[in-house]
Amino acid sequence: MGEVTTGLQRPVTNTGRSKLVRHVDSFEIQPPASPHNGVPRSAWARARRRVSRWHRPYITLLLLLDFAAAAVASVIAIETFDQSRAGFYNAEQDPTWFHTVAFVLLPLGWVVSLWANRSYDRRYLGLGPDEYKRVIRAGVAVTATVSFLAFATKTDLSRYTVGTALFAALLLILLNRILCRFVLHVVRRNIGQASHRMVLVGTLPECLEVYTAVTRNPSAGLVPVAIHITDGYAAAKGMETPVPVYAGRDILALIREVGGDTIAVCGSASAEPGELRRLAWQLEGSGVDLVVAPQLTDIAGPRVHIRPIEGLPLLHVEEPTLSGPALLAKNLMDRVAAGLGLLMLAPVFLTIAIAIRVSDPGPVFFRQPRVGHEGRTFRVWKFRTMYVDAEDRLASLVDRNETDGMLFKMKEDPRVFPVGRFLRASSLDELPQLINVLKGEMSLVGPRPLPADDGDFLGDVRRRLLVRPGMTGLWQVSGRSDLSWDEAVRLDLYYVDNWSLAYDLSILWRTVGVVLARKGAY
Repeated sequence: MGEVTTGLQRPVTNTGRSKLVRHVDSFEIQPPASPHNGVPRSAWARARRRVSRWHRPYITLLLLLDFAAAAVASVIAIETFDQSRAGFYNAEQDPTWFHTVAFVLLPLGWVVSLWANRSYDRRYLGLGPDEYKRVIRAGVAVTATVSFLAFATKTDLSRYTVGTALFAALLLILLNRILCRFVLHVVRRNIGQASHRMVLVGTLPECLEVYTAVTRNPSAGLVPVAIHITDGYAAAKGMETPVPVYAGRDILALIREVGGDTIAVCGSASAEPGELRRLAWQLEGSGVDLVVAPQLTDIAGPRVHIRPIEGLPLLHVEEPTLSGPALLAKNLMDRVAAGLGLLMLAPVFLTIAIAIRVSDPGPVFFRQPRVGHEGRTFRVWKFRTMYVDAEDRLASLVDRNETDGMLFKMKEDPRVFPVGRFLRASSLDELPQLINVLKGEMSLVGPRPLPADDGDFLGDVRRRLLVRPGMTGLWQVSGRSDLSWDEAVRLDLYYVDNWSLAYDLSILWRTVGVVLARKGAY
């Protein structure tokens, strides 16, 4: 079963549909081919196009949709305001110039600004908030340009019309990007296309760690297809690997053999002086991308900066932002959103309370001590979803726990009454935690609050207490109760080290989809 590979043989592929596991058996070590020496070539002689070309039709589609969005925004503004033609001489008799500006020049300006802000750069497409940030920067640039031109030419434009056109264009372009990204993710998850086929280079443990990281999210479009180890046969003998493993091969020949388009240099493989530079030289003109996965993991991009010193690129890691104006803005957003949410959801609260009392006489709310910010204990608010004798029945169910770590979870917990099961699946039982948010005990986004009487908070786990626990968090949008305890802790610590307002908004947006899909909720 699977593929058994040697250093010089082409792997025999199992055509079955099941996920394959390979055993590393033996390698023949072949001296590597002489590396590319970086001798300058004529720019006209760069023969090979980039191997991965999925982004070209995708970018073309974005260009057309962005232009159309700006044109539609102009239509909306013109139809909304009667004074839309203000500032254009003789626009009623001859609207040609007005229509040219509204439907050609302004949309074209949007496209140019988006391009200048690198919102079509393939590195930012399909994943992360950078694409949306660059769209917003482009919107600011277009607004500033239109304002400057109107001031410089002393054109008395309709401010409402211009403002509506620019704001509507920004919203429509962002909506386009969201929808296109959704389609791209569907294609990647269900069809396996529009992805990057990666060959991982490094020691076997480092490559396997990178493999685990990049395959957690199929939407990222990173598909490892082979591993080229740098530490020889002895380090890999007898180990099971999810993709074929090679050693002593010419890397460019190998990537062509396996149909790859990206080389990922993992961990210490990038530390040997000169080797990474020579590999980059070897890949020049091949159409193959080169990425480096350093040993520094779980650190987000905004905290990492490259600072070259005398030709040596130093990776500088900033401290996590756990105080300052951003944290003040987060707290303000939490309090305002919680207050408005409690007012708007009052009828929903009343309906749920009646349903709980009808299902099982007893208190509507469940209060339990939880550990919060800096180890302070508070009582969390939740709608009761279990029968009143649930705590007494827990001892008889402990051996049926379906999760590890500090929480007890069962998919078919007999202590949960029917209405409670619906509340859990839809996450409506969490809504009363808005009270905790309003009191400053919790946040809208943060690590999950853990019971105060379960386990200890020593070592890495204690670091979660540096921020307020949240109603939703990275663990919830990444699998919820389906995750292992170690994976949940890893995600919580990643959030603590890399949180930002933009990241919070992204998690809130992803929470909507997870709640509607009822994934991992029980």
